[in-house]
Amino acid sequence: MDHSREYRLRRFLNWFPLGLTYATMYMGRYNFNLVKNDIGAWYHLDKAQMGLIATAGFWTYGLAVAFNGPLADRIGGRKAILIGALGAALLNLAVGLMFLNGATTKLLVSMSLLWSLNMYSQSFGALSVVKVNSTWFHVRERGVFGGIFGIMISSGYFLATTIGAWLLTKLNWTWIFFVPALAMGVMFMVDLALVRNRPSHAGQADFDTGDGSNAHLAEDAPLPLGDLARKVFHNPVIVALIFAEFCTGFVRQGVMLYFTEYLEEVYHLSKKAPLFWWTGVAFMFGGIFGGLLCGWMSDKFFQSRRPPVAFLFYLVQVLMLGLLGATLGRGTIGGQIWAIALLGLTAMFIFGVHGMLSGTASMDFGGRKAAASVAGALDGVQYIGSGLTGFGLGWVLKTYGWDGWAAAGHTPQNAWVWVGCIIPFSLVGAFIMTRIWNAKPSSVAH
Repeated sequence: MDHSREYRLRRFLNWFPLGLTYATMYMGRYNFNLVKNDIGAWYHLDKAQMGLIATAGFWTYGLAVAFNGPLADRIGGRKAILIGALGAALLNLAVGLMFLNGATTKLLVSMSLLWSLNMYSQSFGALSVVKVNSTWFHVRERGVFGGIFGIMISSGYFLATTIGAWLLTKLNWTWIFFVPALAMGVMFMVDLALVRNRPSHAGQADFDTGDGSNAHLAEDAPLPLGDLARKVFHNPVIVALIFAEFCTGFVRQGVMLYFTEYLEEVYHLSKKAPLFWWTGVAFMFGGIFGGLLCGWMSDKFFQSRRPPVAFLFYLVQVLMLGLLGATLGRGTIGGQIWAIALLGLTAMFIFGVHGMLSGTASMDFGGRKAAASVAGALDGVQYIGSGLTGFGLGWVLKTYGWDGWAAAGHTPQNAWVWVGCIIPFSLVGAFIMTRIWNAKPSSVAH
């Protein structure tokens, strides 16, 4: 699309604060992963019990994002990001104060409740990003936006992992909740000043985004709920994407929820060690490159078709996870570097698919009028899959340790229970992409 310099600058001032807010929200979401094992040890909770807290949060997010998608379509993405950032900031503050004051009686219940409320607030994040940007990016630009979406996610992992690990070495560990609360509070104020729902709200001209939406329809005239439901659930492409995102959720959180314990218990790499900080860097650069590569390939080689690139990325996930399962060089510096590099490469192909499906395909097939609803359906089902990694994978690790049923006699067997459970979901995701191989928005189908 041929946009003016002024338009591009104002669009940047719109999506960049949104993306940075989403990154800080990730910081207030994945901080739990970093201290989950420590909290369990301090309060005598095993991996399965701590996994219950994670599952409560994941499933709350999954249900909330499905319901909040239509809500975001009605109230607009700007209000949605403000609600989400403020709510998540207050809940992270509450969790930190709970631990700081020693109010940890019945920790499993209280933490599950607070973390579920935090994840409810977090559910507005992706919806608002997709909703707002669906009016600012044409279909043929959205592959690149999928890369931008991946950068947002990757930056959030960097903040949560690297900055979080640094906080653990320098300050009381409760600051791992206080700092994200402060960051989200600051971004709430920035978004209030800069973010607008559509170009015309920022002094620019609205335009036909090429996704079948009518450019002249006002934002305050949303689709009726019945039409919205039919648009989401009667579209076979969207239904296929929903099943694929279930698989993505299991793969993504199967890695992210347990990588800290994996590095500590298999590679003896403490999260307070300087080398551990590079895990966040590996996630960030892997995710950024994966998101940009996925979006660029989609627009450049497949005429804005998303499934072929997602298919390739799912298959490479299998390779990366298989290499992680080999646990080569365990316990040595070389082995630790190998593990960090593999985690970064694995993130590259996981985040690339996630950004492509949740961030780009949701805009393509939902259109401007239902972008948040489709994003909510995709993200919601993804987090239902994610919830299985909490109590499910937690129980497996508690019961069998890092020795896995998929090892098939492989020695050493550590970590095969983890990646062995994950790999089939990548394969199923790849298969689903073959069923919608040629799908693209109707406006670019010719």
